[in-house]
Amino acid sequence: MLVVMQFWMKSLIGLIVTIVLMAVQAQPPSVAERQAKQELDEAARLYREGNFVQAQVHSEWALLLDPQNKTAPYFIARTIHAQYKPGDSTADNVAKARKAIVAYQRILERVPADEEAYKAVAYLYGAIKEDELLREWIRKRANDVSFANDKRADAFVVLASKEWDCSFKITELPANKVATAGRYFSYRMPKARAEFEQASGCANRGLELVNMAITLTPENEAAWSYKTNILLELAKLAEMSGKVKSKRELHRQYEEALEVTTQLTKRSQRTP
Repeated sequence: MLVVMQFWMKSLIGLIVTIVLMAVQAQPPSVAERQAKQELDEAARLYREGNFVQAQVHSEWALLLDPQNKTAPYFIARTIHAQYKPGDSTADNVAKARKAIVAYQRILERVPADEEAYKAVAYLYGAIKEDELLREWIRKRANDVSFANDKRADAFVVLASKEWDCSFKITELPANKVATAGRYFSYRMPKARAEFEQASGCANRGLELVNMAITLTPENEAAWSYKTNILLELAKLAEMSGKVKSKRELHRQYEEALEVTTQLTKRSQRTP
């Protein structure tokens, strides 16, 4: 996540280069527009120096001077985002993340397809451990038919990955598996039935979600990979509940999905 955040922070510098191009208009810029540009130039200078608070002030002033400025909202969001310290769960720091989220969402109100703003919100929800808000944020993208199929499929895959993780953390608990010959394990029902029900619910939801991704993009390597892993989870759960036939069928489906995943991986490796 730190690498992702560094990318977003550094991308502000790249955005500075585009200001001049974006400022070119059919009519000469007004006094307010020129002043707004000056404020953004100052914001960029302060950002490079690491003075994110003052960079935010100048960015916000630029937007007040020129409410139609397309660059200022990005400066505002990024300067606030830069003030957030990953791993710091103090109230003030979390509040800073929430403020950055709101700033990015305002960008999306203007440009719904802006990927940087969308991913920044997802990152920040994850960073402050707002898992339900993160799921809802991704689910909104997944169900929005105005987006391209590949974008929606990617969102479904992310949701499916979370459901897989939920199941995997339970089935792989030391108390729930027993080593057998070689590298193999057998799986047994957790002492707490609620654990089994939770894992089962997660795995079944995950399968539904990943199948939606595959419906949208039939050759999605990540989707098939997660489908393979989720089917393996379901096979473990069938073993836990003593459903031998179900386990056998799920393992057959797992082998089929693994074969598709392998072929897609080989194909992607051959692609320059």
